[in-house]
Amino acid sequence: MQLSNIYSQSGSQTLINRINQLTPNTTAQWGKMNVAQMLAHCNVSFEMAHNDNFKKSSPFLRFILKNLVKGGLVNEKPLKKNSSTAPEMVIKTEKDFAQEKQMLLSYLNNTVKLGENHFNGKVHPGFGVMTSVEWNVFLGKHLDHHLTQFGV
Repeated sequence: MQLSNIYSQSGSQTLINRINQLTPNTTAQWGKMNVAQMLAHCNVSFEMAHNDNFKKSSPFLRFILKNLVKGGLVNEKPLKKNSSTAPEMVIKTEKDFAQEKQMLLSYLNNTVKLGENHFNGKVHPGFGVMTSVEWNVFLGKHLDHHLTQFGV
């Protein structure tokens, strides 16, 4: 699996081009979310990387997540369809497509602006300290998975 470098303008632009193919009526090829909920769900991942306002998991849960889950999310192996989702990332309410899309595009542009060094050593609320490479793989792989889910 070839992942985009979300810190580079060209890598980010590849993802932006795919996001711009989505419409409010784009339907999922699998899963339960509609397209606006999917965008909101992806925004949560970027919020974790850009903001420090997420409550950290308990030490026990962080240990479990770091040692049993993180490795599967920060490698280049694609995510499986209908993979389980962390409860804080489940979006059940209706969302505004245009607003969620704009927010995700802003996060991608801000990621390029901040640069790779900004994310090195940043703490994920469940996985603990992550390198900029791990953030790139986590965010890029997750976004790619959901864009593929919606056929773009």
